Amino acid sequence: MVTCLDIRVFPAFTYRSDLKAAFRLRSWFDIMLLARVEGNIVATRKHPSLAGWRLVICQPIATDGHPEGAPQVAIDSYGAGMHQQVVISSDGAAARRVVGDEQSPVRWLVIGVVDEHEPGVRV
Repeated sequence: MVTCLDIRVFPAFTYRSDLKAAFRLRSWFDIMLLARVEGNIVATRKHPSLAGWRLVICQPIATDGHPEGAPQVAIDSYGAGMHQQVVISSDGAAARRVVGDEQSPVRWLVIGVVDEHEPGVRV
């Protein structure tokens, strides 16, 4: 189960240290997006570090399911199906560690498949 929270809303902060902590938390969460798998990519030529990896087109979506922003190409090790909701990360350093090549052009990575938005409520 992946619980999706609207992390764009923060309570009012009274102390500067609280504001700095919230900024660090927000910047960490900004690298993750809720998305829907819209298709697969088949490439006859690609970077050697991507050999054996499944490439999918992920459309970022809002919590209500409406598209937000441009589709992204992500590597998928979970085998997410068409139109399934996933969580993707734009942490390129983590994605390069996953593929095992620090020179890889990969940036987006599927880090989870969404089963439920709330406990007991299926997607």
